[in-house]
Amino acid sequence: MINMKENCVIKTEHLSKEYKLGIIGSGTLRRDLQSWCAKRRGKEDPNSIIGRPSYQEGDTFLALDDVNLEIFRGERVGIIGANGAGKSTLLKLLSRVTSPSSGDFAFRGRIASMLEVGTGFHPELTGRENIYLNGAILGMNRAEVSEKIDDIIEFSECEKFIDTPVKRYSSGMFVKLAFSVAAHLDAEIMIMDEVLAVGDMRFQKKCLKKMRELAEQENRTVLYVSHNMGTIQELCDRCIVLDHGKVTFDGEVDEAIKCYLGGENDDFYSCEYTDNQYKDNVAVNTLCLERVKFNGRTNNIFYPGEKMLLELDWKNLEDVEDVSLRIEVYDYRRYPITAFLAENIYSGKAGEKGSVRLSIDIDQLAQGVYYTRYVFTQKLSEDSEPQTVEAAAGLVFRKTVKNVGDQKWKKVWGSAMLGSAEVVD
Repeated sequence: MINMKENCVIKTEHLSKEYKLGIIGSGTLRRDLQSWCAKRRGKEDPNSIIGRPSYQEGDTFLALDDVNLEIFRGERVGIIGANGAGKSTLLKLLSRVTSPSSGDFAFRGRIASMLEVGTGFHPELTGRENIYLNGAILGMNRAEVSEKIDDIIEFSECEKFIDTPVKRYSSGMFVKLAFSVAAHLDAEIMIMDEVLAVGDMRFQKKCLKKMRELAEQENRTVLYVSHNMGTIQELCDRCIVLDHGKVTFDGEVDEAIKCYLGGENDDFYSCEYTDNQYKDNVAVNTLCLERVKFNGRTNNIFYPGEKMLLELDWKNLEDVEDVSLRIEVYDYRRYPITAFLAENIYSGKAGEKGSVRLSIDIDQLAQGVYYTRYVFTQKLSEDSEPQTVEAAAGLVFRKTVKNVGDQKWKKVWGSAMLGSAEVVD
């Protein structure tokens, strides 16, 4: 049983989907027996297709890998990533078209999905009949659909063809009617997978405006997959980036697009310092930072309530005593936000290796992308000020969306969340 927050409508926990590679069965018992006998005798499969790669039994492909998400009521969430990243697989799981290999998910409310052109339409039925069919699938009765059918037909711009079997519709007409049905019937969650790309530009804008209105005015949730970054920016207020089945970013739309298209250090959750590319020139260099990583993680996304476990490794170039560490945090504009101090954490001899693991509470940071820098200091004499002995740019981390009461924190409000104001008499 998955525990969901009050305003959460979709939650996934360690969701994974694995597929077997290669052909499973040839379609007839005779051919399956031929293939089996050839395999037992160590010969080539007589039913294999020329030019198609062969796979060993047990070869698999992990389309989704340990996905943990929370989607809240009224959010317009974009899902982006390269082909094969797992976007369509995620939507198929949420739409219950297929089942997960491991993990679980839960949702609240009815789901209306458009995973491909013509999904849920029977080709032999007319457009009008398919509207009633889709309503029945969502659990609506005939009277409820009849109340909305005029609005559906008007929005779809298919009045002339509404009593024609949909097998004679063009792909654009399919999309217009299918989207109109999904938008007007009583579904709390709308799932769209790149289907609007088939329609003309004017109808795309009309659909985007409608989805935005449904989210803002009727508090519906929209999940939208697209390779068109313009429509993602126009529609969505949150964006998830998938890469090889894993969530690599979850947060601001602009930052998600930057992550998807590539950017400085954006994929770092571990960094090896093999040269001086990310290091500062310091007057007294007694330490050499060799590696920094987020301990126990395969991404750099942190959710509300999570602490950052940071691990640093270095080598002593000289004898050092009572070394302190300052971890500086900068926002996406490279403005300093805050710093975390760890004093007198290490002493060691020249040539020795040193390391430290730190638990850092970042819960007061607002959503967004943050850059880190590590500054090692040491007092060279008892009366002197601490002097920098090593400094380097570090890992990038991301904080996800956090609500404050009924409001979603906006980037323009700042990067630090200090809690609510107390009303006093």
